[in-house]
Parts: sequence; C-alpha cells; structure tokens
Amino acid sequence: MPIGKLYLIPTTLGDTPPLEVLPISIKKAIENIDHYIVENEKSARHFIKKINSKKSQPNLQLNSLNKFTDPIDVPSFLDPCLEGYDVGVISEAGCPGIADPGADVVKLAHKKGIQVVPLVGPSSIFLALMASGLNGQNFAFNGYLPIDSTERRKTIKRLEKLSKDFNQSQIFIETPYRNDKLLAELTKTLSKESLICVACDITLPTEFIATKKVSDWQNTNINLHKRPTIFIIHQ
Repeated sequence: MPIGKLYLIPTTLGDTPPLEVLPISIKKAIENIDHYIVENEKSARHFIKKINSKKSQPNLQLNSLNKFTDPIDVPSFLDPCLEGYDVGVISEAGCPGIADPGADVVKLAHKKGIQVVPLVGPSSIFLALMASGLNGQNFAFNGYLPIDSTERRKTIKRLEKLSKDFNQSQIFIETPYRNDKLLAELTKTLSKESLICVACDITLPTEFIATKKVSDWQNTNINLHKRPTIFIIHQ
C-alpha cells in the first residue's frame, strides 16, 4: 500500500474570504483530505467549511497539536499516512511550521519517510519583510522578546547590534494587547537613526505597513492594540 503524504495547508491571516488570498491548490487539497492535524479544532473546521461548504464534517478526523498536546500522542497523528491516507496540517493563521507547532509533526514525518508537501499561502513574517524595504537577503526571526522589561531592553539593544554588525534585519512579534507598549519601548531603547518596520493586519482591509526612523516613530500616533503585528528593526 502506498504511503500517504503530509500536506502543509496555509490559512488566512484574518477573517478574509479564503480564496481571495489562497491558491486553488488549497481548495483541491481540502476536498481530497479527511485526516487533519490542527492547532484548534473549532477554527480548523470553520476554515474547512469556508473552503468547501459541501464537505462532510462528521467524516473529518482531527487531532489537535498545540501546547496542551501530550508529546506521546503525536506519532499516532501520522498513522493515517502509514495506512495510505493523506493528512493535512492546519495552523491558526498563515503557514504551518513557521512560528507554529506544526514543525514538530513535520520533523517526525521525515523520520518516518513520509513525503511532506508544502502548499503556497500567506506568512505574515515574510509578507512584512517583503513590504519593509529592509534587508531580505539576511534576516532573523526571533519570536517573542522577553517579558521582563530589563531583559527586553537588553534584547532590543542586542538585536540592534546584530543588525548593525551583520547588516541583518531582526524580526519579532508580541502578544497583540502589548503591541503599543513594545513600540514605545523600541522608540526609547533604539538609536534614533535605526529603522523600525511595523506591519499589522496584513492582507486585511485595515492593513498598515510603514518603515520609519525611530525619531519619526516618536512623533507618530498609531493604535496597534489587539492587532496582529510584525516588528522589524534594522540599524
């Protein structure tokens, strides 16, 4: 029996009609796959229904992969592949495996000899970098900065130095309700000539992307509260 494949299925970055930003290959994959590994079952079912309203929801078999998942259970999520069925991985927003727990199951698929098929879709990290005007040849994604204010300031200065020493764009994110606080801290901690790109609500009607010097951001009034945002700095 042929082994099934593991499809990495991107989702939208917000409440946008899926086929406005996703290619037809996503629709074809959803139509043919009944086994899924998802970050959140409720939102995954909602996404699948928006892609194909006629697909039978009771026939879907979903396994949750998130911070609450017992690592012991993860290998069994790929059992359908070994039985000849394709499996899809769906994250909450954007591309599976990019700043996402999906990377764990992909790594396991390689160990088991299961073919991994990445499908095209939006990644807020890469879309922000594309639109930033900053160095897209040399960059690093740093995830979340430390919560402790002293450690956070040290990290910001360290990333700024890395950017200067290696001509490297430094990308990071924050919990949406702390976005405004982080931007204020960036403008206080970074050198005035450093550049900050703020990219929020990417692909949504409220999308905002701007790259400015720290000195210019200090005079800019913008509300980022609870808006998914990517921050990029470059010195």
